[in-house]
Amino acid sequence: MLDRVTGMQVFVRVAGLGSFAAAGRSLGLSQTGVTKHVTALEERLGTRLLHRSTRRLTLTEAGRGYLEACERILAEITEAEAAARAEALEPTGTLRLNVPLSFGVREIAPALAAFTAAHPALQVDLGLSDRAVDLIEEGWDMAVRIGYLRDSALVSRFLAPCRLLLCAAPDYLAARGRPRRPEDLGRHNCLGYTLASSGGWRFGGRAYAVTGNLRASNGDALVAAAVAGQGLIYQPSFIVGDALRAGRLVALDLGAPPSVLPIHALVPPGRRQPAKVRACVAFLADRFTGEPVWDRGLPEPVAP
Repeated sequence: MLDRVTGMQVFVRVAGLGSFAAAGRSLGLSQTGVTKHVTALEERLGTRLLHRSTRRLTLTEAGRGYLEACERILAEITEAEAAARAEALEPTGTLRLNVPLSFGVREIAPALAAFTAAHPALQVDLGLSDRAVDLIEEGWDMAVRIGYLRDSALVSRFLAPCRLLLCAAPDYLAARGRPRRPEDLGRHNCLGYTLASSGGWRFGGRAYAVTGNLRASNGDALVAAAVAGQGLIYQPSFIVGDALRAGRLVALDLGAPPSVLPIHALVPPGRRQPAKVRACVAFLADRFTGEPVWDRGLPEPVAP
């Protein structure tokens, strides 16, 4: 079966030049090849497109209507290909980016001014959600996620490490005492993150069971409760950093290394990502290289 689009191109050229031979020369085809394409079109459509004589070619009524349609379709194809080539080189259109709520507000949103200034033809649709969104089903171009990745066909790029810090308010520690070892956590009110994987809080590669009277699906809510003296929290340093610097929370060292989670950019699988996605991944990787900005100036955890 001959290619339909090529057949349209051949037919438009024949109609424009009024000759199979001339159309063939302009397209680099033999006259026989041109004839085959036009004949295939007529057989597929079930109607004659051209009146042929030894002296000239003329369009039939069906041919005139089909010629207009072909010219319109071929022009749209040309425009689509040009847009695709431009998109492959320069970020354009809308980038749908999904990021965790607290990290997005603190670290991603402030960075977007520089990113969009560097790519003025690009718009960003920023989604803030701590749940694991389905990029393909929900139409996201890319996502940023914190934590170890589940088995997935998604393509990932490491951006930065994310330390978890055990923290409490000075008033809580004055009233309840300070845990000195991970085993002491069982005697404290530990405020939990709903979306964390089960298995307790991990120190030194080991999980320790914890309980408490509050669980929340957002780290900032847990920080607010901890600052108010409700209990211990085990949250990323970018969430607790401001409260630590202000002295509203104290970071605790239990004598065992706390967890360090990876931050990844995730994109759908594919041979070649659009320019807008490649640009954003490269921008974030460059911005977060080296020591994370959110860890700068943090007070050291209080040792046992």
